[in-house]
Amino acid sequence: MSVADKSQKKSGGLGETVSVIVQALLLALVIRTLLFQPFSIPSGSMRPTLLEGDYLFVTKWAYGYSRYSLPFSPDLFSGRIWGGEPERGDVAVFKFPPNPSIDYIKRVIGLPGDKIQMKGGQLFINDVAVPREKVGQIDNPDITEVARPVDVYRETLPNGVSFDTLDLTPSGIGDDTPVFEVPAGHYFMMGDNRDNSSDSRFTVGYVPAENLVGRANIIFFSIADGASPLEIWKWPTDMRIGRLFNFIR
Repeated sequence: MSVADKSQKKSGGLGETVSVIVQALLLALVIRTLLFQPFSIPSGSMRPTLLEGDYLFVTKWAYGYSRYSLPFSPDLFSGRIWGGEPERGDVAVFKFPPNPSIDYIKRVIGLPGDKIQMKGGQLFINDVAVPREKVGQIDNPDITEVARPVDVYRETLPNGVSFDTLDLTPSGIGDDTPVFEVPAGHYFMMGDNRDNSSDSRFTVGYVPAENLVGRANIIFFSIADGASPLEIWKWPTDMRIGRLFNFIR
């Protein structure tokens, strides 16, 4: 084999490698944009449903697509295409309305046209109290973030979706609110950790449909104590094995 032949072979092999890498990156981009996107939980606002250190997949097609479905959120179009309506009780990722560069995750509580209010720690939707049953206490700081027992209440929304909420502070600042009337094309979002959640009762406000990114579906990894998934040596002690591949409800 001549020197020229060897050079052409090396050049061809390098070109094929670059081509494979480019194709793989494009495929990953398409999957991330249209199908699934991974997210990590940065705060305790959705405890006990989601914990810091949970890593989950969000389905991008659940609510259709807006400019926020695309990397870097280019202003190519307004509204949503192939839009699907969120259901009450969905756990959804959305762009923070005052600063769309920030991702938030909360539960969909109020739909367009709803009246939402908290009275004495109980949720009211359209002037009807949402059933709220105390189901016990959690005495585990990894779940509650506090070193004491915390009351847990199960709420059941009008469409039958049930989930647990934490009551860290009886008579907390978010337990009594004015009536919020959800505008058309917007949603009212709340965290399950009712006394430790910046949500539509406070700074988040009403969330435009355009800001929805997708529905949280499954936890694929979870690790405690602020450890990174890359710190493999911490997996034996810090991985929350019981949370792996749990569906989010």
